[in-house]
Amino acid sequence: MSKRPLVNKHNQHGYKHRNVDTRKIRERFLIVCEGERTEPNYFECFRVPKSVIDIDVRGCGYNTVSLVKKAIDLQSQESYDQVWCVFDRDSFPAQKFNEALSLAKCNNIKIAYSNEAFEIWYLLHFNYYKTAMTRSDYYDRLSELLVKKYKKNQEDMYTLLEPKQSSAIRNAKKLLSQYTPTNPERDNPSTTVHLLVEQLNRFIM
Repeated sequence: MSKRPLVNKHNQHGYKHRNVDTRKIRERFLIVCEGERTEPNYFECFRVPKSVIDIDVRGCGYNTVSLVKKAIDLQSQESYDQVWCVFDRDSFPAQKFNEALSLAKCNNIKIAYSNEAFEIWYLLHFNYYKTAMTRSDYYDRLSELLVKKYKKNQEDMYTLLEPKQSSAIRNAKKLLSQYTPTNPERDNPSTTVHLLVEQLNRFIM
C-alpha cells in the first residue's frame, strides 16, 4: 500500500532525510452477491480492521449476467480497489454462466463462483469432496456435520466454520487442481470462493 511522506529531519551526519508515515491507505472492496442473505451474512462477519479495509457487501438477488451488470453499474459510481461477484452455477444455462465470467473479466471484476452452490465452500471446511451433489445433498450433509439442522441464510456460519477455514482453502485448491483444463460451468463440484477469502484474510491481524 502507498505511504505518505512526513516532514524532513536531519540525521546524525547533518543530512536531511525523509521519514515515512506508517499509516496505511484503506482499501475498498465491493462484494456483489447473488444471494440476498446467505453470502452477505458470511462475508460481513470477517473480522477485518475498518481502519485498513472497507468492505461493501451487497446481496442483490440477481444471478449470472444480471449480477455482473449490477456490479459494473456500482463500480461506475464509486472507486473500489477490488470488485467481486459471488454466484452459483446451479441449473442456469451454460451460455449465461460463461457469458457472466467473460463479462466480468472484461470489466476487471473477479468471480467467486461455486458449482453447484455456495454450500460446497462450507462442506470443504470439513472434508474433501470431489463427487457432484445437489443442493439438497449439501443441506443434508451440512446438517450431519454441524450436528444440527442447517438453515439457509443462518447468520453464524462464518463463526462456526472459521477454525476450519485453512482446511477449506486447502481442499478448494485441491479440488480445482483436478480439472485440467478448468471449465467452471462443468466442473462439479468446484469453487473459487477461497480466492476472495484469501484476499480478505490479508487484512486480519
